[in-house]
Amino acid sequence: MERRTIKPYQEGISAISRTDRAWETAHLKECLELIKRNVVFYEKENEERHAETTQLLKAMKSGDIELYNQAMTAASLEAHAANQLRKNRAALKQPYFGRIDYREGEYRQQEVYIGKNGIFRNQTDVVIADWRAPISSVYYENELGLGEYQLPDGSRMEINLELKRTYDVQEGILKGYYDSDVASNDQLLIQYLSQNKEAVLGDIIATIQKEQNEIIRESPFANILVQGVAGSGKTTVAMHRISYILYNYRERFMSNEFCIIGGNDLLLDYITAGLPELDVPDIKQKRMDVMLSHLLGREWSKKRKFIDTTSDAGVRSKIDFMLELEVYILRLRERCLKVGALEDKELGIILSESNNDRLAAENAEFSIIRILQLLDERVKTRIKFLSPEGEKEYFLQKCRQYKDYFKNRAPKDSIYDIYANFLREYERNRPGSIDLTEHEKNAGEGKYDVYDLAALLMIQYRVTRKKEDEEFGQIFIDEAQDFGITPYYALRRVLPKCYFTIMGDVSQNINYETGLNDWGELKKWMLTGERDCFYLLSKSYRNTIEISEYAGKILEKASFGKYKIEPVIRHGLPVWESGRLLETEMYEKATEIISGARDKGYHSIAVICKDETEADFIGKWLEDVTILPIRLTKGLEFDVVILWNLNMEQAALKQSDAKLLYVAVTRALHELYLLNL
Repeated sequence: MERRTIKPYQEGISAISRTDRAWETAHLKECLELIKRNVVFYEKENEERHAETTQLLKAMKSGDIELYNQAMTAASLEAHAANQLRKNRAALKQPYFGRIDYREGEYRQQEVYIGKNGIFRNQTDVVIADWRAPISSVYYENELGLGEYQLPDGSRMEINLELKRTYDVQEGILKGYYDSDVASNDQLLIQYLSQNKEAVLGDIIATIQKEQNEIIRESPFANILVQGVAGSGKTTVAMHRISYILYNYRERFMSNEFCIIGGNDLLLDYITAGLPELDVPDIKQKRMDVMLSHLLGREWSKKRKFIDTTSDAGVRSKIDFMLELEVYILRLRERCLKVGALEDKELGIILSESNNDRLAAENAEFSIIRILQLLDERVKTRIKFLSPEGEKEYFLQKCRQYKDYFKNRAPKDSIYDIYANFLREYERNRPGSIDLTEHEKNAGEGKYDVYDLAALLMIQYRVTRKKEDEEFGQIFIDEAQDFGITPYYALRRVLPKCYFTIMGDVSQNINYETGLNDWGELKKWMLTGERDCFYLLSKSYRNTIEISEYAGKILEKASFGKYKIEPVIRHGLPVWESGRLLETEMYEKATEIISGARDKGYHSIAVICKDETEADFIGKWLEDVTILPIRLTKGLEFDVVILWNLNMEQAALKQSDAKLLYVAVTRALHELYLLNL
């Protein structure tokens, strides 16, 4: 990637000490003046580009199709101008949040200011470095003194870091700054975390921590799995990793190659809402079931539909089920591909048995159909070679004679029939493991759950798939613990050239019988390359000390104490728990809490209850507040949370219920209330 020149913007202020507050104030002022000039420039350019694009498109509609390339170029330039305008306008409030002074070898000291967006004086001079630029990693990771940073090509630059400074800039005004050798940037982090949810989301780039930054900047050519406790920033890290990869590897990855997978639409909407601010367009988002059915393509017709996990899903969510399916398909493969030799009375041996067997062995990842198609293509080539020279009609006659000779050996059953046959065999070998009556009833109505889809995808991949799926280059999976191993196994096999970033917390597994309660198997099947790695995020940035301590007691039961919370030192109100209340008293108390929270400036307030039925009932009494069942709160966070009659003491006695309670408690950023009947 091209390296741009980064220079300190210091016109007219170089005589002042560069560590002096007056110099910093003057520097900020001049940066803002430059940004304002940029805004004016890009406003004009965007307007002119838009007019040009509109005119060209109008001419094309009139029939002048030769203008297509010009129109596409103009549209691209318009999009660039609009993007630069957005970045500069955003920078007016907070142009930068950090600064590093360093030396590379014998070169003079360089000063680099770091912001959410790169700001340019011209096409080559960078006034403010984008947080995603390689040099910016120094701010997040390095301590003063000798160190290094990595370039996108993997090479490393040695530096001597002499200053690392964090700024508090609000609405274009310098409120203060901290140097790393004076105070940790945790001070600024705590300040941001003390604000309401909207403020936190806006300032998160300034407070990315070292352990988070390592994951964000990990090579895109690696599969990574992240175990992170509630509030450790998993979702934020995933979003920023997407932005980082697209910024630094734009020649390798296009944004439409990325897909974010989640368990429900509410979570996906929450995740992707922040992507435009991170300069990330055109990212696909799909629920797990939608992703699997998308990969099935035409074989998942509109007549079929997804259903929630059925009662016997426990077996089908386990790795043994998928490995048994692989064995079943392998037997089918051997029957179909043990084709012997093809011999013609006139031409002799067209294809030998050994050559046919070798073709199948050398292309073990090809489906049965694809191998048979290759054999038919070889038949045609061999007939041409063996036919008398110049006898075109003879060649064509022999081709007709052996047309689809091997393809006709393909399984006649659909992937759904093959799956049904496998389930019957599986049940015969393990009586009682699968409710065949229920499955056949659902299948007859075209209903399948996520584990059925994973199995069907594997059958399609191994039996009928004609070509590789190259649509996806990077897949990001959030709340990964809520699914068993089988969908991951299928995705890994079907998309071997794709890279996965998988985020989750086994302590928050809301599907206890089918989801993941440890990462052992997922590590084994997903982290198979030399670069692949497992990360652990233990520090929680979401909750106050008081909420974290309350959650920690539940966590002991939810994960047997394997993954503990390390909260950021941020105090708040104690967790408030009512005694036994009458139903009318609960509504009165909830109304009082909600009103008080709004008076404090909190906007995101949620009431979390047991299930959808109770959520609907509560919604009739409480207005203008988010009401959700626990299962739909995964990955979300709110300034204030009210837990509605969850019977904490009783539920915490069972590990599966403890995981649900842990999810509910850790949704609260600042205040947590428990109301009980």
